[in-house]
Amino acid sequence: MTSAAELAQRNLFEVFDERDPAARARAGDEIYTADVAFHDPEGTVRGPAAVVAKAGALLDGAPGFRFALAQVRENPGGLSVLDWRFGPEGGDPVVTGTDVVLVTDGRISGLYTLLGG
Repeated sequence: MTSAAELAQRNLFEVFDERDPAARARAGDEIYTADVAFHDPEGTVRGPAAVVAKAGALLDGAPGFRFALAQVRENPGGLSVLDWRFGPEGGDPVVTGTDVVLVTDGRISGLYTLLGG
């Protein structure tokens, strides 16, 4: 079974850092539960398609930007905390943040993004 830390990294790189919409949608279908909830400072969206769409909109608004992993920590009970950076490829990050990922039955069921780090 995939660990919470592995799923958190897949979420970062295969969904939020993936510029190919079809690949992003496939990853979302693989790693999220049907009722996944994604909470960030802008609000909450529910369902894999809504999370994937949110990631696509973010990437569309930031051409040339990439996510980079800063640190990931696995915790008991299907919980992972992942710190990330986002900015121009090869440049300094424009924003940093932390994702808290909750895993249920081998898939991400809850995703919380905190900006700043």
